[in-house]
Amino acid sequence: MNPAKFSRREWLSAIAVTGASRAFGQAAPRKSLSLATEIVADRRIPTGQYKHPAAITELANGDLYLAWYGGDGEYAANTGVYGVRLAAKFRNSLDGRRWTSPVLLARDPFRSVGNPVVWQAPARDGAPGLVWLFYVVRFGETWAASRIAAKVSSDGARTWSDTSLISLEEGFLVRGKPIVLSTGDALLPIYKEVTEDRESVGPDTVSIFLRHQAKENTWVPGGPIRSPMGNLQPAPAEVAPGHLIAFCRRGGNYAPNPDGWVVFAESKDYGETWTEGRHLAPHFPNPNASVDLLQLRNGHLLLVYNHSHGRRTPLSVALSEDAGKTWKTGLDLGVANDDYAYPYAIQASDDRIHLIYTSNRRTQVNRMVFTEDQISGAFPGKIAL
Repeated sequence: MNPAKFSRREWLSAIAVTGASRAFGQAAPRKSLSLATEIVADRRIPTGQYKHPAAITELANGDLYLAWYGGDGEYAANTGVYGVRLAAKFRNSLDGRRWTSPVLLARDPFRSVGNPVVWQAPARDGAPGLVWLFYVVRFGETWAASRIAAKVSSDGARTWSDTSLISLEEGFLVRGKPIVLSTGDALLPIYKEVTEDRESVGPDTVSIFLRHQAKENTWVPGGPIRSPMGNLQPAPAEVAPGHLIAFCRRGGNYAPNPDGWVVFAESKDYGETWTEGRHLAPHFPNPNASVDLLQLRNGHLLLVYNHSHGRRTPLSVALSEDAGKTWKTGLDLGVANDDYAYPYAIQASDDRIHLIYTSNRRTQVNRMVFTEDQISGAFPGKIAL
């Protein structure tokens, strides 16, 4: 088969992860760990059958707030951003009936919207921080015609402000959660997509980071991460004061690609400038799919990705206990013949990890809850970057 003749959906249906792994020489030992999983939303939830990139945050009162964008499809004109809440007392329960009914948070009457990120900023002057909702408004035929919009809430995501654009230049999108630096500044990972094709991302696509200026409530861009195939949707962590690392989704198309790996870069100046992105061969394949990086309170790092060159399965994790120098690897949390897309992880105030992802051809939002101790001893391998 010629990959150039097949769409993303056709490849997702046609390529089995085991076959892709054998074809590209993925021989490292792997182990699967079965964890209970909750369905937060599926086709029965009346926000349109499409339910894709989802984001989650813990609010100051302990509630969880989760957002996705729904509608008839990825490029449908009727898409909107929806939010649901899980009361603090239920947050470690995996009973999908505990979430509130979805509320429409954002919609554009003339354009489609997508990729919500919901995040509560740290407390300031003794008061809870603003809850931010970032999302994308698409002005053209592809996501490369997008801008980033934002709303804020000062009452714990009960009510929201009007929309404000935080990027006026065409082509900027958001996907990952902000991180708070040792300086107290917030850093929002974004990316600039360059393409004229809905089924590929061009080599000029770059990851970028916006630094929050609290007094002005503005977001100022730093330098890009560049790599030969292009990269997008960066997931950063600060491993020492001023020293940041980031893992990024690779660019290109959606065909299985033996040269497709997670892209890695470093910054030594709080994200102002970055090294050239390098592909993490042979350890972390990437099927042109989103990854996430979570820094735990003890400093350990959890990487979530799809260990495949050609499909968004399995749902895989790696763990570093030494600021990203070495990684425990080979552990899969989801191995069914399904897609595990757009993973997004947070650590709640009780130290439990909440990992969400979408599945069933972008119609279902799922959540796992676990602790680091539940996975730390299960990895069959270890590698050094």
